[in-house]
Amino acid sequence: MNRIQKYVWLIDTIRRHGRLSFRELSEIYRDDKDMSDDKKLSRATFNRWRDEVLFTFGIEIACDRSDDNRYFINNPDEIERDGLRKWMLDSFAVGNLISENFRLKRRILVDNILSGREYLTPILSAMEQNCVIEIEYRAYTSAAAKRRKVEPYCVKLFENRWYLIGRSAERDRIRIYGLDRMMNVKVLDERFELPADFDAESYFDNYYGIYHPDAKPERIVLRAYDEHGDYLRSLPLHHSQRQLKETDEYIEFDYYLVPTDDFVMRLMSFGALVEVLQPASLRNELFRRHQEVIDFYYGVKPNFRCIC
Repeated sequence: MNRIQKYVWLIDTIRRHGRLSFRELSEIYRDDKDMSDDKKLSRATFNRWRDEVLFTFGIEIACDRSDDNRYFINNPDEIERDGLRKWMLDSFAVGNLISENFRLKRRILVDNILSGREYLTPILSAMEQNCVIEIEYRAYTSAAAKRRKVEPYCVKLFENRWYLIGRSAERDRIRIYGLDRMMNVKVLDERFELPADFDAESYFDNYYGIYHPDAKPERIVLRAYDEHGDYLRSLPLHHSQRQLKETDEYIEFDYYLVPTDDFVMRLMSFGALVEVLQPASLRNELFRRHQEVIDFYYGVKPNFRCIC
């Protein structure tokens, strides 16, 4: 394991157990063969990892002298507030759990990430150094790959695919590139300056998915029927989701975002379990797309009433 994985292991271990003495932690470390190679965790190594965890992740591992010198996470809210940090810790925890139960591999199913992960390393390295990259990129609409120079601003994982968001030198504007469509990535000596007003999280704040059209966000109200209301409540579609109303038959939710094609396709996947109440424009768009599906399969147009 690399040093970051070791730091994450330390955070996750204390996080899962709540409080641990150094002796208890050392025993857990020794029993984890991938971590320890049957070696004990030294006090010096533990103290060094504590300092690095605070410096790298901003997470404080404190010691309670009144509780048999047990260690605990002193600022757990920092983990919950930072989406990437929480995702990384949770991903490591799941990976470690599966590794410990690898004999069950035929009974643990995961989705395949078709995303060109091999290109993440040079892209992240370029982002760290603010270096321009040259990519060979073949869009789905193109027959051949083209070379493009890109200033890498950030990366995003969406629906098991990694995407690069960066400024295109040729078009002088921010573009989005799927890593699964890249044929090669080369880090150049050329440097760029990340715009002071660019913030990756804010860039997608009013959007669902990866599409980022220049449009204003809207208030959207959805009605989820049967158990799908509980599904959306436990796994919100967007961070702006608020519950408005609940009955025995449905739950209504309020959102504030741009209704991109990603969002429309997600709503279509719910079928009749989720209804768009407003705006009328989005409701009509769902009607139109579902009508196209009906026409495709049956070649007829039912006498449905469209809200205009």
